[in-house]
Amino acid sequence: MAVKIDKTKCTGCGACKDVCALEAIDIKDNKAVIIDDKCVECNACVDQCPTQAISMSK
Repeated sequence: MAVKIDKTKCTGCGACKDVCALEAIDIKDNKAVIIDDKCVECNACVDQCPTQAISMSK
């Protein structure tokens, strides 16, 4: 599985970045970006996103 960010829903609020213990999320151009080689797909960012912009995809 992989973490996917819907750029049309992402507001760049940083809630996902704040909850990520592995610092696998960055905010660039006011949108969240997953750093794939750091992400362990723990799902914390999915649960924290207030706009439901983050999902897990196969």
